[in-house]
Amino acid sequence: MASTMTPREIVSELDRFIVGQRAAKRAVAIALRNRWRRQHAPPELREEITPKNIIMIGPTGVGKTEIARRLAKLASAPFVKVEASKFTEVGYVGRDVDSMVRDLVENSIQLVRGEETEKVKTRARDAAEDRLLDLLAGASSFFRPAGESKDRLRERLRAGTLDDELVEIEVQENTLPMMRGFSPGGMEEINLQDLFGNLPFGIGKKTKKRKMRVQEALEILQGEEAGRLVDMDRVQRDAVKRAEQNGIIFIDEIDKVAGGGDSSRGPDVSREGVQRDILPIVEGSTVTTKYGPVKTDHVLFIAAGAFHVSKPSDLIPELQGRFPIRVELEPLAQADLVRILTEPQNSLIRQYSALLAAEGVTLNVDETAIQEIARIAQSVNERSQNIGARRLHTVLERLLDEVSFGATELPDKTVNIDAAYVQKQLADVVKDEDLSKYIL
Repeated sequence: MASTMTPREIVSELDRFIVGQRAAKRAVAIALRNRWRRQHAPPELREEITPKNIIMIGPTGVGKTEIARRLAKLASAPFVKVEASKFTEVGYVGRDVDSMVRDLVENSIQLVRGEETEKVKTRARDAAEDRLLDLLAGASSFFRPAGESKDRLRERLRAGTLDDELVEIEVQENTLPMMRGFSPGGMEEINLQDLFGNLPFGIGKKTKKRKMRVQEALEILQGEEAGRLVDMDRVQRDAVKRAEQNGIIFIDEIDKVAGGGDSSRGPDVSREGVQRDILPIVEGSTVTTKYGPVKTDHVLFIAAGAFHVSKPSDLIPELQGRFPIRVELEPLAQADLVRILTEPQNSLIRQYSALLAAEGVTLNVDETAIQEIARIAQSVNERSQNIGARRLHTVLERLLDEVSFGATELPDKTVNIDAAYVQKQLADVVKDEDLSKYIL
C-alpha cells in the first residue's frame, strides 16, 4: 500500500520510471509520507497540520510533470495538471482558478468509481451472464439448437465458443447532452443526465434494441449491472473526501504568471491578478462544486516552472510563502539521456521494440547506437532549443522512420541498429545547422 511506504521506498519506486532528480524525488516522497504521519497525529493537531507545498525549478523535459504524475499514481490519489498561463484573473474571459478544484473532484469521482466497479466486477459479470443466458436460451441459431440448458450455455459462454454469435439486447441511451453553463461553482460542463436522469418517468433515459455479438453484449450488460451495484451517493462522498485529504494539484508554468523583474514597466495587472486568484485556493478555501463544497486546506500543491526570464522571488510574497519547499532540477546531460533510453521500466527503446513487435519485427539496438542517439539528441539540444528528454522522441522517430513505414514489407524481420546506422539515418540532422531547428 503506497500510503504506508517509507520515503526511501517511494524514491526507489520513482526511480523505476524517472532518471536522476534525486532532490525533487526526496521532496515529494517526504510530502507523501507526511500525509500518513498526519493521520497518526493527535486529533487536536491533525486539522492544523497542512501540506508543505513544493515548487520545482528547472528547464522543460527534465521530469517535473512526470514526478508529480507518478507520485499521484503511486498513492492512488486524485491528480490534476493545470497550466497557470491558461487562467485569467476575475473579470476577464477565460478559465477561473476554481476550475482546478472542480477538475480534481471529477478525477476523484472517476478514481473511486473505478475502484468500486472493480469490487463488484464478479457480481456484475454473473448478473450480466444471467441476462444474456435468458436471451440465448429462448432463441436458436444455425450452430445451436433451441432448448439448450442454461448450465450448458454458461459453460460454452465462458469457454468463448459463443463469442461470435449474434444476440439482440436493449441498451440504455443517454438522450440528454453535455452543455456548458453556469453551475454554483461557475462556468463548467454540466451533464443534464446528472440533473434529470434520476427523476421519475425515465426522463433522459431511452432504451434501444441493438444486435451485436455475444462478447460485446456481455461487456455492455456487465457495465449496466456494475452501474446498478455501485452506490453513486457513497462514491461521491468518498471522492470528495479523497480529493480534500489526498488530492494533488500540479500547477505548471507558474513562472509565466510571475513578474519579469522589470520594475520600470510597473506591475503586470493580469499576471499578478492570476497569482492573487490562485492564492486563496493554495492557502485553503472552500470551493463550490456540483458534488458539494470542497475544502482545499489539505490538498498538496506542486508548482513548476523553468524561470528563464523571471525568478521565484518575482511571485507575489504571499504566494511564495505558500510554497516553502523549493527544489531545483538538473539539466540533462548526455549520460542521463543514455539512462533514459534504457533504464526506466517504460524506456523508449522498450516502447519502440514493443510497437514493431506487433508487426513481427525484432528491433535490436546495441550499446554503440544508444550512445550515438544520446550524443545527437544532446547536440541538437545545445544548438537549438533545449527541450530535454523530449528530444529523444523526435530523434528516434526520425531514426526509425523507414523501419516504421515499411515494417510490413521487410524481407528480414530482424533490424539491427548500431552507431553506423544511426549516423547514416541522422546525417542530415548532424551536419545541417538549419535543418536541426525543424527537429523538435
